[in-house]
Order: sequence, then C-alpha cells, then structure tokens
Amino acid sequence: MARKKTISKNDLISWYMDFVLEHGEHPKSVFAFAKMYNFEEAKFYDYFGSFESIEQNIFTTFFTNTLKVLEKSEDYQNFDARNKLLSFYYTFFEILTANRSYVKWVLDRYKTNFKGLKIFSDLKRHYSDYISQLGIETLDLKQEKLEKIQDRALKESAWIQLVLTMKFWLDDTSPSFEKTDIFIEKSVNTTFDVLNIAPIQSVLDLGKFLFKEKLQMG
Repeated sequence: MARKKTISKNDLISWYMDFVLEHGEHPKSVFAFAKMYNFEEAKFYDYFGSFESIEQNIFTTFFTNTLKVLEKSEDYQNFDARNKLLSFYYTFFEILTANRSYVKWVLDRYKTNFKGLKIFSDLKRHYSDYISQLGIETLDLKQEKLEKIQDRALKESAWIQLVLTMKFWLDDTSPSFEKTDIFIEKSVNTTFDVLNIAPIQSVLDLGKFLFKEKLQMG
C-alpha cells in the first residue's frame, strides 16, 4: 500500500491520541508509529521532534480551541476580568472533559510532580499571556521592580490555581463533574475577592499620607 503523501499536524495528534488510548502506552518508536498509520517517518518530524512534543502541543491546542470558542461570543467580549476568567475555565474544562480519557491517561503518570510538568510548558506560557491580557487590576506600586514581581506572582498564582483545578477535576466523580463547576466558581471568585485592591489601595494611600505628614511635622 502506498504511503500517505500528505498528513497534517492534526492527523498526527489524532492518531497519537487513538494509539495511547487503545494500547495504554506510547508507540515504541516514531518508525513503528509511522508504519502503523501508513506515512513516511520523515513527515512526523515536519511537525514534532518527539512524542513528548505532541503531548505538549495537545494541551496547547486545548487552550487555543478554548479561546476560539470564547472569541466568538459577544457576551464574553463585554465581560469584566472575573467573568472572562470564569468563562475560560468552564470552556477549557468542557474541552478537557471531551478528551478526558486521554488527559487522564497522560496525567495519571505525573501525579508526583504535577505543577512542573514539561508537557505543560507551552500551556503555561500561553495561559500566563492570557492572564496578562485580562487587565486584572493590581496595586499601583509606582516602582517598576515591585510591579514586575507583582505581575510574576499573579501569573504564578493563576497557574497554580489552574493546575489545582485540573487535579480536582481528575478526581471528581460527580455527575457531569458538577463539583468541579462549583470548585471553579468558588476558587475564581475567592481569588478576585482577595485581589479586590480598592480597600488595600486606600490603606496604602492613607499610610503614605500619614508618613508624609509625620515627616513634615517632624
């Protein structure tokens, strides 16, 4: 049988996901994988350097597909940062649920070191960029170094929250994963309540005022 002359990135992803779900393991080699799905081995390397890079790309694809869905919604465009993030979570986890068997197979192997998974590296980068673009209000520290630290802390805490939610979802056995929906709502709302900087900013402004007054009086 003649080998397939043209294959797409999505073809490779689909075949890879099918293979691991049917066999419960990686293909033994790229050669064996190409032979099974009847394409030239060299075609694989047009898109990926290894099976691990496919796994990274699959999670990134889940993320980009989430944004594509959200960007089609006029309501989403008008949401504030809190509701945009909630919408992201609900949509992202719908996509994960549609691919739960694969996601569970991959992540069950990494339970001991979930947060720092290499297969999450691209996802983390894309998600951090998304968090930056939400326009979440933070403290006006008026010092570039402190603001950079604050920005990194916000991105890291947002990433940890996403990872914790994924772990919760993996262990969730409730119908339609309704407990995960509740967890998402409570955790995102709690985060934004903590980030409600209006009273904190007022305290800081008062502190600065009193400090200046004390210097002047002194």
